[in-house]
Amino acid sequence: MNLPIYQIDAFSDRPFAGNPAAVCPLDSWLPAETMQAIAAENNLAETAFFVPKSGSEYEIRWFTPAVEVELCGHATLASAHVLYQHLAFEGTEITFHSRSGPLLVLRETDGRLTLDFPSRPPQPLPNHPDGLLDGLGATPLHVLAGPDLVALFASEAEVRAIRPDFTQLARVEYRAVIVTAPGTDGIDFVSRFFGPRVGVPEDPVTGSAHTTLIPYWAEKLGKNTLKARQVSPRGGDLWCELRGDRVRISGYAVTYLRGEIEVAEMPVSTT
Repeated sequence: MNLPIYQIDAFSDRPFAGNPAAVCPLDSWLPAETMQAIAAENNLAETAFFVPKSGSEYEIRWFTPAVEVELCGHATLASAHVLYQHLAFEGTEITFHSRSGPLLVLRETDGRLTLDFPSRPPQPLPNHPDGLLDGLGATPLHVLAGPDLVALFASEAEVRAIRPDFTQLARVEYRAVIVTAPGTDGIDFVSRFFGPRVGVPEDPVTGSAHTTLIPYWAEKLGKNTLKARQVSPRGGDLWCELRGDRVRISGYAVTYLRGEIEVAEMPVSTT
């Protein structure tokens, strides 16, 4: 059985930047173990699979090289890019149904794609979890917890200077560790994302992390529209907005690769 595959650089307007995601459009679901094996073979932070539901609605699932995850921003952006650029989708809005509920992607007039995701604000933690300080090699001002652990620093320079010990960070009992600080030169906040527990040591640009960062920084800075930058070695820019219990995360995407993969014939999964 041959399957189409695309590799998309999300949250970037040029190749070799942003966050690469693999996207596999399907007619019907493959067994979960097959999708996990494909994601491991791709060895990217995420591989997205989607199947048509009806009209402009699709079902979507995401896999790191190690596990299936509940929510992924950049691979959802990449999936919408594939539909618009390669599969002749013509509407202005796509709905992806996921384990985190319905996720909307809107096409902007300037070519950006906008994710409409749930807001997941973090809460303060009184203590530093085991492995955090040794893993970061630095002491944050504050630590908060949402789906991921958030470590707040005073400056962008401190965030850029972190050289993580991934063995130690894997001890932190959260999906991942986000480090963040105020930005400079028109950027409201910066971040980095470390996820060794889910097979992603450092993710280049993480849409799902901003479902936690946007409500925090919107309250901290007193404004609902923000510009963010993930300062990983590849880096990427995100246009962000808090809208009640939802957040909007916008960015560009470009195609790096189009191809086909071969997998052995197997029964279709019902899950």
